[in-house]
Amino acid sequence: MRLKIRLLKMLTVMHRSVLAGAAAACFVVGPTAQAQDVRLVTDKARDTLNEASLLRALDDDAAPQDYVAAARADYRRLLTALYARGYYSGTISITVDGVEAANLSPLAAPTAIDEIVITVRAGPIFRFGDIAISPLPPQTQLAADLGPRQAAQSGEIERAVDAAILTWRELGYAKTRVTGQSIVARHADRKLDVAVTLDRGPRLRFGALRVSGADNVSKERIREIAGLPVGEVYSPAEIAAAERRLRSAGTFATVALTESDTIAADDRLPIDALLSEAKPRRIGVGLELSSLEGLTVSSFWLHRNFLGGAERFRVEAEVSNITQEGIGVDYRLGAELTRPATFGPDTDYFISGEISRQDEPEFLIDKIAVETGFSRRVRDDLTVRAAVGLLRAREETDVDIREYTLLTLPLDATLDRRDVPTDAKNGYFIDVNTTPFVSVDGTIKGARLFGDLRGYVSFGDEEKLTLAGRAQAGSVLGASVTEAPADFLFYSGGGGTVRGQAYQSLGLQSVQSGETVTTGGTSFAGAQLEARYLIRENLSLVGFYDIGHVGATSQPGQDGDWHAGAGFGIRYNTAIGPIRLDLGTQASGDDIASDVQVYIGIGQSF
Repeated sequence: MRLKIRLLKMLTVMHRSVLAGAAAACFVVGPTAQAQDVRLVTDKARDTLNEASLLRALDDDAAPQDYVAAARADYRRLLTALYARGYYSGTISITVDGVEAANLSPLAAPTAIDEIVITVRAGPIFRFGDIAISPLPPQTQLAADLGPRQAAQSGEIERAVDAAILTWRELGYAKTRVTGQSIVARHADRKLDVAVTLDRGPRLRFGALRVSGADNVSKERIREIAGLPVGEVYSPAEIAAAERRLRSAGTFATVALTESDTIAADDRLPIDALLSEAKPRRIGVGLELSSLEGLTVSSFWLHRNFLGGAERFRVEAEVSNITQEGIGVDYRLGAELTRPATFGPDTDYFISGEISRQDEPEFLIDKIAVETGFSRRVRDDLTVRAAVGLLRAREETDVDIREYTLLTLPLDATLDRRDVPTDAKNGYFIDVNTTPFVSVDGTIKGARLFGDLRGYVSFGDEEKLTLAGRAQAGSVLGASVTEAPADFLFYSGGGGTVRGQAYQSLGLQSVQSGETVTTGGTSFAGAQLEARYLIRENLSLVGFYDIGHVGATSQPGQDGDWHAGAGFGIRYNTAIGPIRLDLGTQASGDDIASDVQVYIGIGQSF
């Protein structure tokens, strides 16, 4: 910033005549040019000077020319450090074997150095005197830190000018700049007078978005996705939002939006978008192993620019419960096409389809489903999603064998304020969804609600200890256990609910046609607690305790049974996320700690 540069130049000249003799600070360098004794004696600002000095940072095996170069650089660094603390009449002298370092050339450094002496006297502290930054934005006042009794720290001046420029820019004056300044240290009064003049220029409106670097994506679609409000008053926040939208599209590896140096006609400011496209195709594979649920294998194929307008097309396949006795193998094949910036830059359109088979201990469902709808980013951390769906299913349970066709209306809201979504240490996450449903013949109708809350807090400067908690609650309204689709009901047990308990081991038992059968419940309440401690750079120990409740009414926590599990595990951090190994056992019922279950996967459990 020019303010800082000019301030340093002016005051450096002011002090060149007094860069000699005062109370001492000595750096002793032996004949081998190694610093044997580093000692600083100064009247004030010891820590600040120590941190600023390059001589203090040199390695013991530094060459003599390195010491000379560092000494010459330290004049400016130490002077800047004094200004930052409000000292404007200080003196600095740095001698190398009695010769002022400013008179030495690093290229002609001696072959050996016996002694380097830094002498610094800070002098009295200065206070702010007359302060003027003009013009200030409307309804803006100078910060209290620039008051007449405050230490005249140079950083406060820079921050005040930057704040005024930023506010003018937020009001549309994008080319606001410093055009004049006067900074005078009044030594007799120990005051610092500052006068800074700003030129805000014309109030600008957004001009055209000029796109470069994207050859395979339509430029018109890029402008639609960016959503830059051409013709409206300039705002830095709109540029940041346009960059975020382009990054969120997933099509571009890098995104940079910059303001044009020149103003176009009608006070329009063109914006240049420099993009580079990511590789259009991506493939991934996932593995997860549980001693209770068996092996799960998943994969996906993604095209980031399917139709030339940054559309994302993703195909997913998953096979689960492999190698697990007593549980059938589940299959799922799905695809989704997403078109960003439909009906506005923050609204995406999607259409998806899925074919699946769930062969669980209590039911078998073959299903085909399609959904279409919109997803909208309300804020950077808040997304809402609404769709309409149609599903056709064949369901076998101990109660009945039936086929049905449902119309659904899935609604979802997600608030994500985690610092790192894949491995959070602080913050929270909330997801709430509801799915009203009705069969085409009217015999099945109701709604399924589910909420997921996660919170994280870490302790210590290095945040080695993280406490993580998760609470889940669900309910089926308007449909009984026998009426609701079997996969809309709730079970507990396994990696997603209660580790250490058998997969979906907790449900509801009832008598149907004279026989006792097990079904899911119409409500669920659960919690997972974890303590994660980093013992090495990439290795953490984890202890956990999980509980779950399945109920026979729509109100979670009532008229049902609880169970719990506990255990410990390790996390090993990799480039693709933490590799997770958990060992869990029962913590409730008659079989407490009767056996140990193993869970292996990628990513934190929540």
